[in-house]
Formats: sequence, C-alpha cells, structure tokens
Amino acid sequence: MSRAFLRDDPPDLRPQLNHRLPPRDDPSYDEAAARALLEGARVSEIMAAEDDTGYRWGEAKLRPFVERILVEARAEKDDRLEQVAERFLRQPTSA
Repeated sequence: MSRAFLRDDPPDLRPQLNHRLPPRDDPSYDEAAARALLEGARVSEIMAAEDDTGYRWGEAKLRPFVERILVEARAEKDDRLEQVAERFLRQPTSA
C-alpha cells in the first residue's frame, strides 16, 4: 500500500475525535454511530471511530442511516461526506 494513504503521526499527535455518542441503549445510538464512522473516515481516523462506536466499517445494521446521510450530503453538496458514505455502502454485507 502506498504510504500516501497511511497515517504515520504518533498517536499522541493525532487529532482527538469527540463523537459525543448517546448511551448505547439510546434509540438514536445507531444513527450517531453511523455519523461517527463517516466522520472518522472523513479525517482518516476510521479505526478510532470503530473503537468508539463498537461498530466496524460497513456494518449492515447502519446502512439505512448511512443511506439517509448520503442523501443529506448530496443536498448540502458535501462532496467528502458523499464520498465516504458511498464507500461505506459499497462494502459487502455479511449474512
């Protein structure tokens, strides 16, 4: 893999993400987790977002939320969010 796609900043120099997730049993948790994963991808910190949310990139349970976020991104002309949402949705789902 090209080094251009790797973050090689020491962990203590990487930006600290603050996902502000609701409690896990909150009905809005999954939507917030989907947004956190996409935001993590936006800034090349997907592993941190996965750790924070407990979900992995491409999680089938989050697809409906990502589909809605994609519609929002297109309406707002947020090209980067649109790009990461499309990438999320291209991931194969496990049965």
